[in-house]
Amino acid sequence: MSATTLFSIGEALIDMIPSQSGCAFAEVPAFRPRIGGAPANVCGAFAALGGRAALLTQLGDDPFGHKIARELAAHGIDVSRVPFTRQANTALAFVALGADGNRTFSFYRNPSADLLYSASQIDPAWFRDAFALHFCSVSLVESPMKAAHDAAIHAAGEAGAIISFDPNLRFPLWPDRDALRRTVLAYLPRASVLKISDEELAFLTDAGDIEAALPQLFAGDVQLVLYTCGGGGAHAYTRSAHAFAQGSKVQAVDTTGAGDGFIGSFLWQLSRDGVTREGLAALTPSRLEQYLRFSNRFCGLSVQRYGAIDSYPSLSEMETD
Repeated sequence: MSATTLFSIGEALIDMIPSQSGCAFAEVPAFRPRIGGAPANVCGAFAALGGRAALLTQLGDDPFGHKIARELAAHGIDVSRVPFTRQANTALAFVALGADGNRTFSFYRNPSADLLYSASQIDPAWFRDAFALHFCSVSLVESPMKAAHDAAIHAAGEAGAIISFDPNLRFPLWPDRDALRRTVLAYLPRASVLKISDEELAFLTDAGDIEAALPQLFAGDVQLVLYTCGGGGAHAYTRSAHAFAQGSKVQAVDTTGAGDGFIGSFLWQLSRDGVTREGLAALTPSRLEQYLRFSNRFCGLSVQRYGAIDSYPSLSEMETD
């Protein structure tokens, strides 16, 4: 693989999307299965734009697991390193959608096949020519998968790849909120790119605004902070530069995977322009603003469609929109 390949580690699951918006779980008449999971979604956004993306996870040897592998491959994602197991089933996430497109979740994942993915299944040689490794917090609960993350982050870091972290907080999956907060803050300094939303900021930093939080966020290896505010736009910060871009004004029908699409499309732009881990700190405000505008528009198109990976626009759609 070339140095333009994005690796993403963590869960791949089935999002059960409701057939009707604006109602509670008990009122949803039917659900449609769509492939999802934040790490898989990030690969999907990267691949939709023409990038090379490889997912590192484990699936159940069941119909849902094979559906995920088949559809991810059809979307151009490399699943050659994704094993199947009969020790646990593929994870499911049932979604209810509010009238504004925002979501609530109910997870079937205790444990699921992805949580049994272990450090021994990670080969450091995979990352020899990697552009970046992306991960989230959902799979950092105490499990073999957490150790797999440690092994992958170490190997990718040693290879010089960008390490991208989106906390992507999912409170129902954690025994308590303090455990989630401690875990995210422990992994944050290992990232070179950090993506955080306005909804996550106060929980993780106890700061009233992003400017006050930056000294905490620029910890360890962090060189670039992406701060997303939904329809309110997005900010990008290096230790010496700042940029902002307004969000797309659209009528959202489903925000599932929107944040994943943002970071996936942003990483694709870094890869396209040959930005290395060492080059992140030198990004100019004008360049950062261009990247933010592109990723905001990518998300604006995505949220007007249902699902996550299925909703991501191609590069040709981006260029003609």
